[in-house]
Amino acid sequence: MARLADYFVVVGYDLDKRVEGEGQGRILQRFPEKDWEDSPFPQGIELFCQPSGWQLVPEQQPASFFVAVLTDINSDRHYCACFTFWEGLDNPQLQKVEASEVDEVDEEPAVVQPAKVFAPKSLVLVSQLDYTEVFRNCLGLIYTIYVDGLSAPLETVIGNLLTCVIPIAGGSQRTITLGAGDRQVIQTPIDDSLPVSGSSVAQLFRQLGIVNVLYLFCAALTEHKILFLSSSYQRLTDACRGLLAIMFPLKYSFTYVPILPGKLLEVLSTPTPFIIGVNSFFRSETQELLDVIIADLDGGTVTIPECVHISLLPEPLLQQTQTALSMVLDPELEVADHAFPPPSTQPSSLKIQDKEIRAVFLWLFARLFQGYRWCLHIIRIHPEPVIRFHKAAFLGHRTLTEDDFLTKVLDGMAFAGFVSERGPPYRATDLFDDLVANEVERIRQEEACPHKVMVHVKELAEQLFKNENPYPAVAMHKVQRPSENSQNTVQNQIPFPVLDEVAVQLFIDHAAAKLKTAPPVVKVEVKSMVPSGPPLGDIVDRNGNVMANSARRLEVVRNCIAYIFENKMLEAKKLMPAVLRALKGRAARVCLTQELNQHVLQNRAVLDDQQFDYIVRMMNCTLQDCSHMDEHGIAAALLPLVTAFCRKLGAGITQFAYSCVQEHMVWTNMQFWEAMFYSDVQNHIRALYLETEDGEQQKNSEQQDGSGSRREISALELASEQNRLWPTLTKELQTERVQKEESTVFSQAIHYANRMSYLLLPLDTSKNRLLRSTGLGDVESVSNSYVTNSIAGSMAESYDTESGFEDAESSDVANSVVRFINRFVDKVCNESGVTNEHLKALHTMIPDIVQMHIETLDAVHRESKRLPPIQKPKLLRPTLLPGEELVMDAMRVHLIPDGREEATGLMGGPPLLPAEGAIFLTTYRLIFKGTPTDPLVGEQVVTRSFPIASLTKEKRISVTLPMDQFVQEGLQLRSCTFQLMKIAFDEEVASDLAEVFRKHMHKLRYPQHVQGTFAFTVGQCGKLVVEHKAKDKNQSLKTLSKNLVKSAKRTIGRQYVTRKKYSPPTLENRSSFQSELDEDEISVSEEVDQSSLTLSSTIRSSDRQTMSNVVERACCRDYQRLGLGTLSNSLTRSKNEPFRISTANRMYTICRSYPGLLIVPQSIPDATIHRICRCYRQNRFPVVCWRNSRTKAVLLRSAGLHAKGVVGFFKSSNASTAVPSQADSTSLEQEKYLQAIISSMPSYSESSGRNTLSGFTSTHMSTSDSSDKLRQPKIGALMKQVMGTKEDVPGTFSRGALGQRAKVISLSQPKVSGKARNSPRGKWGSIRGSGRLSAYNPDVGTRLAGKESPQPNGGPSEALFLRQQKAYLYIIGDKAQLKGGKQDAFQQWEVVPIEVCDVRQVKNSFKKLMKACVPSSQLPDPSTSFLRCLEESEWMALLHRVLQVSVLVVELLDAGSSVMVSLEDGWDVTTQVVSLVQLLSDPYYRTFDGFRLLVEKEWLSFGHRFSHRGAQTLGSQSSGFTPVFLQFLDCVHQIHLQFPMEFEFSQYYLKFLAYHYVSNRFRTFLLDSDYERIELGVLYEEKGERKSPQVCKSVWDYIDRLNKKTPIFYNYMFSPEDEEVLRPYTFISNLKVWDFYMEETLSEGPSYDWELRGRQERVAEEAPEKPDTSGPKSQRRVVWPCYDSLSKVVPDAITKLLQDLQSLEAELGQTSEKWKDTWDKIKTTQRTETKLESKPSFSSSLLMSSNLSHQRRSQGVYLQESGVGSSINLALDCEASATSTPVPGRPSTSTLYSQFQSTESENRSFEGILFKKGALLKPWKPRWFVLDKTKHQLRYYESRQDKECKGVIELAEVESVTPGTPAMGAPKNVEEKAFFDLKTTKRVYNFCAQDSLNAQLWMDSVQSCLSDA
Repeated sequence: MARLADYFVVVGYDLDKRVEGEGQGRILQRFPEKDWEDSPFPQGIELFCQPSGWQLVPEQQPASFFVAVLTDINSDRHYCACFTFWEGLDNPQLQKVEASEVDEVDEEPAVVQPAKVFAPKSLVLVSQLDYTEVFRNCLGLIYTIYVDGLSAPLETVIGNLLTCVIPIAGGSQRTITLGAGDRQVIQTPIDDSLPVSGSSVAQLFRQLGIVNVLYLFCAALTEHKILFLSSSYQRLTDACRGLLAIMFPLKYSFTYVPILPGKLLEVLSTPTPFIIGVNSFFRSETQELLDVIIADLDGGTVTIPECVHISLLPEPLLQQTQTALSMVLDPELEVADHAFPPPSTQPSSLKIQDKEIRAVFLWLFARLFQGYRWCLHIIRIHPEPVIRFHKAAFLGHRTLTEDDFLTKVLDGMAFAGFVSERGPPYRATDLFDDLVANEVERIRQEEACPHKVMVHVKELAEQLFKNENPYPAVAMHKVQRPSENSQNTVQNQIPFPVLDEVAVQLFIDHAAAKLKTAPPVVKVEVKSMVPSGPPLGDIVDRNGNVMANSARRLEVVRNCIAYIFENKMLEAKKLMPAVLRALKGRAARVCLTQELNQHVLQNRAVLDDQQFDYIVRMMNCTLQDCSHMDEHGIAAALLPLVTAFCRKLGAGITQFAYSCVQEHMVWTNMQFWEAMFYSDVQNHIRALYLETEDGEQQKNSEQQDGSGSRREISALELASEQNRLWPTLTKELQTERVQKEESTVFSQAIHYANRMSYLLLPLDTSKNRLLRSTGLGDVESVSNSYVTNSIAGSMAESYDTESGFEDAESSDVANSVVRFINRFVDKVCNESGVTNEHLKALHTMIPDIVQMHIETLDAVHRESKRLPPIQKPKLLRPTLLPGEELVMDAMRVHLIPDGREEATGLMGGPPLLPAEGAIFLTTYRLIFKGTPTDPLVGEQVVTRSFPIASLTKEKRISVTLPMDQFVQEGLQLRSCTFQLMKIAFDEEVASDLAEVFRKHMHKLRYPQHVQGTFAFTVGQCGKLVVEHKAKDKNQSLKTLSKNLVKSAKRTIGRQYVTRKKYSPPTLENRSSFQSELDEDEISVSEEVDQSSLTLSSTIRSSDRQTMSNVVERACCRDYQRLGLGTLSNSLTRSKNEPFRISTANRMYTICRSYPGLLIVPQSIPDATIHRICRCYRQNRFPVVCWRNSRTKAVLLRSAGLHAKGVVGFFKSSNASTAVPSQADSTSLEQEKYLQAIISSMPSYSESSGRNTLSGFTSTHMSTSDSSDKLRQPKIGALMKQVMGTKEDVPGTFSRGALGQRAKVISLSQPKVSGKARNSPRGKWGSIRGSGRLSAYNPDVGTRLAGKESPQPNGGPSEALFLRQQKAYLYIIGDKAQLKGGKQDAFQQWEVVPIEVCDVRQVKNSFKKLMKACVPSSQLPDPSTSFLRCLEESEWMALLHRVLQVSVLVVELLDAGSSVMVSLEDGWDVTTQVVSLVQLLSDPYYRTFDGFRLLVEKEWLSFGHRFSHRGAQTLGSQSSGFTPVFLQFLDCVHQIHLQFPMEFEFSQYYLKFLAYHYVSNRFRTFLLDSDYERIELGVLYEEKGERKSPQVCKSVWDYIDRLNKKTPIFYNYMFSPEDEEVLRPYTFISNLKVWDFYMEETLSEGPSYDWELRGRQERVAEEAPEKPDTSGPKSQRRVVWPCYDSLSKVVPDAITKLLQDLQSLEAELGQTSEKWKDTWDKIKTTQRTETKLESKPSFSSSLLMSSNLSHQRRSQGVYLQESGVGSSINLALDCEASATSTPVPGRPSTSTLYSQFQSTESENRSFEGILFKKGALLKPWKPRWFVLDKTKHQLRYYESRQDKECKGVIELAEVESVTPGTPAMGAPKNVEEKAFFDLKTTKRVYNFCAQDSLNAQLWMDSVQSCLSDA
């Protein structure tokens, strides 16, 4: 029973305490005065009566009613029903104003104050019961009595109200009356655990909608802050009540304030979760709350802030709940589309609907929590049941570990309350218990069928409704309401009377006395055992079967374990990788624990070393996939096993498995230990009670299950039975049971303290290091590299000896473990009620346990170090290039597979990765070399390497190896040679060593200066480049710059070139002079008019030879070939040439990034150049770089114009200003410059009557023109494509006009913008007078006549006028830059605006391309497939754009127009386009020499910034890697694919360049311009100056030497057509992905460093053949695509034939000729044969049919497929090895150094002819002797030209050199002193030189070699 109301309070407006218009309320009276003991009077009621603040109002307002909820300190809720009405009183404001001072009157503007105002007064009922309607009626009655002045005294009514007592639950019905002729009926709910909601839930859904309420529901369960807004207080209370009702069976336990007064708004910034309601009046104050979800009930919106993430219900639950809710709330939705909708589908009445919604949520919770009782651990039964929930197991069984929502709910406070309330097994049950236990099966079967769900929901709703309204027919209420007139005439109302306290108190005392005498009402609670429902095991995983073919996997696991215990180790080893893969699956892991269990006898299983090792490995693998929660109980099952399996180490020393499986998160997780402890305690307590009830109870306890099988009693059932019996037991029995239970828990606690110390203390406690840094909460951070069982080896010893204070450190480990165990013990013992004495005992025991364990571990550790270490694979040494040195020696690592599947065996073939080996860091490369871990391919060698300079990204990763137990630290290294290395450091590599490795790598990758790169440091001793001290460097720089400027001034007009190298005058030392010398300082030389300084006048005759260096530069050779100007001996210019070579930039004063010599029009003086260059970015003004030999059109390149230049350039500059401004004059000069270029074109000069080139006949001109007419539409179309469509369709003229215009002037379409766009006339269209096109512009004629036209008569000549429809010069410019310019109709140039891809795009595209071609991990997601990624990288689109522009330029040049490419800074896209254009137009560039020349000229001389774009130094690190040159090579590759017979070089040549342009092995592609190269002295290195002959400094020399030896770079299909211009298809569909990006050779690493390939073969052959036991070997060889080098294993036919030829020649002992000579011979004979045959036979002409163009294309196809690659064997077999005599039938491969030995190879220190005495009875013979200092040997050959070495005398074996005597048969007429002897350890050689002088020289040379050594 409970009181209906605890307190009645009257609260009024407090007139005395008014603060600035803010009123306050005060309690006028309260009854009873004393607090009840069971419910104290709530504080702050006056705030809640007027939540918006106490205010006086001018007009009376209607009475209001709402219920506020207050929570007291015991978290009991008090319902405060507030009834408020308004009383009139005289305005206190008026009295105040009269009395106040004047200044206050000023402040308040004169508002007319009403004489009478109204103050609020509230009647409040405080109750612990929530009967809103009853309270409304009672307070209404009291108000009615007061207003209408009814006869009943108020005191009596209030007395009755306060003494009314009603039952809390049980479904009774009470009628109450307050003694004023009223009557009310109160129904109490049947079960008070179910909430009572009225219709508030339905109301909430109506206000907010389904989705919004679901959001709020999930937010409340996952502990977010929720704020309701409404202008109605009662609605706020209802909404909050509704939200709490649908959370049943969980109870909300945080702050809950349905109505929050405005004064307390700061509560909203509390950090804890809450559900609060606030009046909309305060909306603005809620705006700045960042983490609060705001639900606006009036507007129906829910606002979730950005920073809040609400976890929603897991699918499919969410979907099904939404469906069910919409069927309840909106039943019409389903039939809305039916043709014949059923007549009535109205939703139920609000009250019923309310229950239906709640039923849906009950159904939802039953599904969420199904089976929860199977995860309860009961750890005490007596005196009170203590229950814990095993969250991890629950989530694991339900396969919802990943589910955010459920995890948060289970962690929440509400669920903790749920467990403590519903956990006990013997208690009263309610609807939810029944549902979750007995209806699970039904729910599962119906969940997919909404209609069945609805039936179930309606049944549940009925029960809920019944609970709230047990009696359907309610007796009539009778309550008076105030009469109408009394409400209106309140004006002269007397205030609410003061009540008589004594009278009320009397009533209360009287009732209390009566209660005491009354007999107690006892309602018996029906307790029963709570049913558990079906066990969780039956619940299938949501994804059906756990893993495919799991049975097979389990079989593998079982077999492997069986093999291990039967000691069949080899079998086990083979199965191991498969087992480790299988252990990824849960079933296999469970199977493993079960199988291992069977091999444990009496808690012990002793194994030998290898068995132990395998078992530990399997355990680790099992554990490493478990999360730290251990949701599948795998770690729990392994826990007893790790203390069972052991091996004997020595006398009395045993090592257990736990010392090797500590490295897992799960052991440091407190929740895991608690769950384990509780489950063990539960088992023991269960056992305890099963024992006590042996005998007759046993029979009953084995209850028969439905299936007739015997079922074990669960612990919960036992407990419930015990709880039932508890009251019947005697006191002694009770205490005995409590003690037994307590001691059980205590003994388990000791046991667990031991277990925990086993798994937490590391084997080597001397190291100050615990499990891992994240581990034990307060433990100091600790490194996690740690040495397992027998791997200990040397590493561990070195560690031990380091530290001087081992005791101190080990005690640290001990302390942290003790702390961890203590925390655990405190927690579990407090929860499970262990007595204090026992707890103290435990605390004293724990340190001893730990200390004892440390001592045993020390012995184990000592012994385990003595074990022979596990055999790890031997580390293989990589072969290094000459001059390449190791920076860091072998570090043992594992190479982990990345996203490429070929090597992992997923696509068939053996799994080459993961591999185990070592990583080496050298000055040039990063090399991994090792063997695959899979035993089936263990004998293969895996190599992966890339140049350190190509490293683009390095990031740390942590890797779990499938074979090993630990999570290792690793690195992921990505290289722009399309290589990726994921390495995991072996546990023997200390983490600081890995750090050192990273530092070294960074140092090598980004040297301070370019001189630190490998190309410069190669061959120098010393590890890393020493950085110079900054201070000195700067000083020398400053003095240098001063001298330079002085001397520059002194020698203006007469430059001395003092050094032999060509370089700026005062650079004696090659120190770098950087940008400190500003452009201006150096450009002093402009003072003299430079046009007078031609090359000959500038350079004195003595220095001319140096100039020849410049002339030798690629550019000049090419310019002479193209006839663009010569530098003849006299250095005079031939005047009739249109172009000249200008030396204006020879000091790099005009443009730093241009070459020294430039081609400019003949008529432009150097002074003009100085001025023009300022208009262009980086001063890169237009220069000629190629001329079409047929049409004489030229190709120019420049940078884009500066912004100010553009506009000046295109505005018509014939403005009649008297003095042209500076800008004008430069733009005039610019026009003059362009005009000069146009004038140089024969077509132009001829047509304008100034025919300077008489040789250029008009017939030629006309032919070219007819070809133009054929091509024009094509060019127009090309232009359209290149420029995009936006610009080329002007919007103003009709279709007809456009069509005609297109026919007439197909090339002038692309206008720039502005006016030009709208006037649809061509270059000459407006004057044609045909009238078809729009009116002609008068300005045009005058302009043409005035300035532009070179003719005296002022009009264009007829020929020019009619024929010339295209511009003479097209300027390809950047769309973005050319805005705002205006095209002039009569300039002879035209601008083609295109969109350029900027460098950033290329950079990003390349990054994505690398990720697509070499993904870092396998992504199963189809959206990230290779082709998708490739497309997203847009690499192909960029190639398409560059190729497209290039083809357009080629067409224009071929049609006779010149083209100027002027994009960005002129060194990226410009260079690409210009080079491609030359390659397509000129066959010369498609040969070896030509391509080299093209790259040297356009890329190197014209200053493509290789160092900057390749991020080669520290300075350019931030700019990142941008492969502009690679893009160009890719374009060449695309063209090569389409025209395979046009190129002399093969695809391999392009790949070779692509690899080495980033490798920094050669100096060719270092630095950003010729200027920088000269500065470093790299540009003109003398041939003889090379320090080490092995090192090639230029990639071109290297290629030449290689090409002499082997046809690897040669394209056998090369048969060019004369002067063919290539026009490739450029659409993306025509482009192919370059295989350079995809291919990999794991057998030897990248094939681009040829020396390495040679050496590997040599090494292989030196190894003696092992006796082969495996029987006859087959000749077949398996070729793996990602392992073998295909071109080497399967060479193409021609290469193979050339190889065979060479080996045959070697067998016959002939000197083999070079492959090229052989090839050329065959070619010529082939040709003559073909000519002789009248009708060429197909077979004979297949190879060389260059004269038969019709067959040419078709045969190209045959050869193209053959891989055109080649093989090194040729190269090596040319020289038989010198160390051993050639074996007949097999030329052995070359020695270390004779790689590139041409006849005059550099490593010959001294050579000449000597006569040598043969062996006994052999004659003296002349031989060519070579003394080689490098190799320290004396070699001899048959003759000087011979390549085959006849023999070698190792100088190391020579003992002395002495003058000799002539012996028998010596050559006649030679002086006696010409003989000398060489004594070696083996024999004496007799030599004879030509004369004594020569002999002396030889002896000295040999002697010096010996002394050097």
